[in-house]
Amino acid sequence: MKFDDVLQWAGCLFLVSGHTLNAVGPAVYPWNIVAFTLGTLMFLIWSVRQRNAPQMTVNIVSITLCIVGLFQAVR
Repeated sequence: MKFDDVLQWAGCLFLVSGHTLNAVGPAVYPWNIVAFTLGTLMFLIWSVRQRNAPQMTVNIVSITLCIVGLFQAVR
């Protein structure tokens, strides 16, 4: 399996985990944000490697929101 494939599948796993944790509810906060951050970071790395500008934009905005959420969670 190529490195880019590993990035995509790992990103997918973390994003699905984040949605699963969201469904569980507030008891798992902030682990849902951690999962989303890891998944988004992996997809961001992948989009940079692929030079996929629209996906980079989505992931830059998403990672920014994840960082803000994590900051709020630990305050």
